[in-house]
Amino acid sequence: MNPLQVAVGVVKNPEGKILISLRHADLHQGGLWEFPGGKIEALETAEQALARELNEELNITVTSATPLITVSHQYPDRFVQLIVFLVDQFSGEAKSLEGQPFKWVAPAELEHYAFPAANRPIITAARLPHHYAILDDADEALLLPNLQKILNRGVKLIQVRLKNQPPASVAKFVEQAYPLCQQQQALLLMNSAVECSSVGVDGIHLTSHDLMVLKKRPKNSQWLAASCHNLEQLQHAQNIGVDFVVLAPVLATQTHPGAASLGWEQFAELVTQVNLPVYALGGMKTSSLATVQQCGGQGIAAIRAFLEEPAANTVGANSFAPEPE
Repeated sequence: MNPLQVAVGVVKNPEGKILISLRHADLHQGGLWEFPGGKIEALETAEQALARELNEELNITVTSATPLITVSHQYPDRFVQLIVFLVDQFSGEAKSLEGQPFKWVAPAELEHYAFPAANRPIITAARLPHHYAILDDADEALLLPNLQKILNRGVKLIQVRLKNQPPASVAKFVEQAYPLCQQQQALLLMNSAVECSSVGVDGIHLTSHDLMVLKKRPKNSQWLAASCHNLEQLQHAQNIGVDFVVLAPVLATQTHPGAASLGWEQFAELVTQVNLPVYALGGMKTSSLATVQQCGGQGIAAIRAFLEEPAANTVGANSFAPEPE
């Protein structure tokens, strides 16, 4: 069965707030909040449909629309495919032209509104930034300076992957690191392979092994991420309720130069198989972001790129600051 294709916009204003509107009660999924957009008509591209719908519904003229996520969802009565774009450049003042109530809300507040089931992955994607830094094992004396470099570049999502550090050293580092991240409104996740269970962070990043062992999402978990290398792992991550994943290796890496890599075509194909924000890892540079987005990915994950590339090439205010749940 061919899905009903819908173009959807996560419209962000200069203050970082996102526009949501209330569906009319007599429509499918009526009475729920949604991101604006509408059905893609014959001979229309998704971008054209989005621009038309936002202009007709909200008086907005789209200047720039970047692919964010594509969601396929089977409702009891219909199969839909939502092709979602981030719209952070537009002209015109938003106003309802079709009598549909709307409001601007902070990304973290999206969790407090009732959306159709198909919109849940969009909410997560809207809250996540485009860059995911991995703080890997290094000389203990370099850990805090490296974290500060990452934060100074505006990165808002960081994973601690200190597998070779003793638990006491990891705990000491996180005790200093977490307040720094909070000051910058950055999320700090702990890799599940790190031997340190008592530290307070914003969530857990599961290794692919730990992911496949789990039968369901851990209770009381905040952010939950996972490393994936194939379709089976991606689908399992989706089934147990992981928030986002890292898919690797996309390109050859310095640390594993001979390892088989996915390549962009296979990365894009795998991304289409799940309704999850997917970061590309492996050989990534900050300049890889546009390619990742065109392949349907959320952004890039990297170790060296956020430490070794010139700072001018990186982040700035390129994304929402994700607030802890």
